[in-house]
Amino acid sequence: MNLHVIEGVVDQHAEEAAFLWLLRDEAVVAPHYSLLDLTRLDNRVEAHLDGLRIAGDAGWAACDEQLQYQEPGEVFGAAVLALESGEAARIRSVYEVVGSAPESQRGLVSAFGWVDRAWWRGEVRDLLVAEAPFWRRLGLAAAATQRVDPGRPLLDALEASDPSLRETALRVAARLGRTDLLPAVQAQLNSDDEAVRFSAAWAATLLGDRATAPRAALAFVDADHPRFAASALRAALRALPPNEGQSWLGHFAGRPQTLRHAVVAGGILGDPVHIPWLLEQMGIAELARVAGEAFTMITGVDLAYEDLEGEWPEGFEAGPTEHPEDDTVALDADEELPWPEAALVVDWWGHHQAAFQPGQRYLLGHPMTPEHLRWVLCQGMQRQREAAALERKLLSPGEPLFETRARGNMQQQWLGLHTKNV
Repeated sequence: MNLHVIEGVVDQHAEEAAFLWLLRDEAVVAPHYSLLDLTRLDNRVEAHLDGLRIAGDAGWAACDEQLQYQEPGEVFGAAVLALESGEAARIRSVYEVVGSAPESQRGLVSAFGWVDRAWWRGEVRDLLVAEAPFWRRLGLAAAATQRVDPGRPLLDALEASDPSLRETALRVAARLGRTDLLPAVQAQLNSDDEAVRFSAAWAATLLGDRATAPRAALAFVDADHPRFAASALRAALRALPPNEGQSWLGHFAGRPQTLRHAVVAGGILGDPVHIPWLLEQMGIAELARVAGEAFTMITGVDLAYEDLEGEWPEGFEAGPTEHPEDDTVALDADEELPWPEAALVVDWWGHHQAAFQPGQRYLLGHPMTPEHLRWVLCQGMQRQREAAALERKLLSPGEPLFETRARGNMQQQWLGLHTKNV
């Protein structure tokens, strides 16, 4: 057997595992991926990881060599093998890369969520009591990937002097459903650090605060806070009384810089009373696709499947272009969304609007009952599934937030679905 060929195959496993993880990193928030699609992608990742495992030391060597690129995908593959091996030297190699290239930490956290927790229990314990806040943050995030309560280290992190550590602790407390920590979370609403204030508002909202936190979060929905605006909308609007949510939508719609947020808000609120306005926004090229997504969020209609798609408007450009004078670098946020043909959608709504009751909140065509929310988690696309997860969390603040970014087979187990090779 040709050793060179074997080494080439092993190297390919390492490269493909890293590449497919990057695809997965985008897929978990994409509008066109379902749980089944995500599970299939995860199985492809796992197949390459399996090839690396079978290769033994050669598999680790390939991953170790890939670490020189200091990218999240390469860190993910190496971290999975290192954690499963339990070898301190391998784990240290991964940590050294993450320490020198903090932007690669997503790959390490993802690896903790990928492997069986039995492999990493000791590692997470060590991270949680590390001296440096950076590693304690990673320990908190790692524990949360598999719904493990960090215990005392979480309480200590909520009171830490380091703002980034407090920010992570706030989000982990909310994701785990630690309603007993709500007073400690609310105490951070007046923090001097902007990120901490927002995380406190977001976390307190998910933990049951309906008085102050949602409104504090929505204050971040403006052009000055692009990092927080989307998360604020998704959590806080759902927590408000419907009439107040409509007032916020009107507020956002009245300002050009937040008009897109208003369109998204229409889908979040789920009230068919907003559909005529959403239909109007489909006539604006910059808003058409996100308005179509909001329409689907409410009605459940698949624009592509029902032949309600149109063509890309002539002369319209989104994202980076090939023009040398164009300095746009941001990707097209709506790239994977269908273009609605406004006239066809208007006609569809005319034939179906009698099935929708104004004042009732809908998600994918049905009222948001617990049973329907579970159905969306099983059958919806990723953004729709995230919406269902947040709705379920707001109904039961003491329960963990369903993690729609988790490994597909793990999500299937949480939902009581029969896992199978797909």
